[in-house]
Amino acid sequence: MERERLAAFLRSRRDVLQPQDVGLPRGARRRTSGLRREEVALLSDLSVDYYTRLEQPRGPHPSEQALAAVARGLRLTADERDHLFRLGGYTPPRRGSSGGDHLNPGMMRVFDGLGDAAAIVVNGVGETLRQTHLARALLGDDSVRRGLERSPHYRWFTSPGEQELIPVEERASHGLRMVAHLLAAFTRDGPESRAGQVVAALRGASAEFEELWRGQPVAGPYCAPKRLVHPVVGVLDLHCQQLVDPDQSQALVVYTAAAGSESYQKLELLSVLGAS
Repeated sequence: MERERLAAFLRSRRDVLQPQDVGLPRGARRRTSGLRREEVALLSDLSVDYYTRLEQPRGPHPSEQALAAVARGLRLTADERDHLFRLGGYTPPRRGSSGGDHLNPGMMRVFDGLGDAAAIVVNGVGETLRQTHLARALLGDDSVRRGLERSPHYRWFTSPGEQELIPVEERASHGLRMVAHLLAAFTRDGPESRAGQVVAALRGASAEFEELWRGQPVAGPYCAPKRLVHPVVGVLDLHCQQLVDPDQSQALVVYTAAAGSESYQKLELLSVLGAS
């Protein structure tokens, strides 16, 4: 690990990143040319003390997970992320996998500008990489999930509570779409990919999945209109928009409701409940 060079690299990237680049207000009394350390720590979901020690440099050897979090917080490009990993003494994560977790800076800028919208960024196998506060209130907090539980396909067929968000009469068709989308990712990325790992685990864990998988369903529209059953506000009828990043196999998904509708009012209520 090259502590001095790693610290200098972090400081250099923090100095050029502006508050407006990450959706933060500049403020009239800002003295720093770029972001403050506490702002980078917040964006990286790290403690201020931990991030400060990385820049000084002192403290423990950062883990790969911590460096990945800092790369997201500083909006590093894939090349800059790889350089950061090498400075930390690690081999950079393999690129080109649809299960990759590094967000493209352009995608992050769009995400940061969405404010209070119900929006998520997912990788090529549907695993959540970022959520807005309203998306957490609507869909649940995916940041706490680990391992196979990160996969919405795996959870759908192995966790009974996962299906409660979908109306009973739509669960069969929803499950078929889930298999179709996973099959598309498996075909694209191969059996050694993240999609391949999920498929192998599900074929051994779910008879329902195995039966649908043998039918080889073909995916239709990924982000069709959705009806969700929320445990607090009840049924919501939502529209779904999707922005795909072709270079990194990631997508930004935004859920909206028709202005003035009952579902729109329920989303507004969820935004208040989520903030509190």
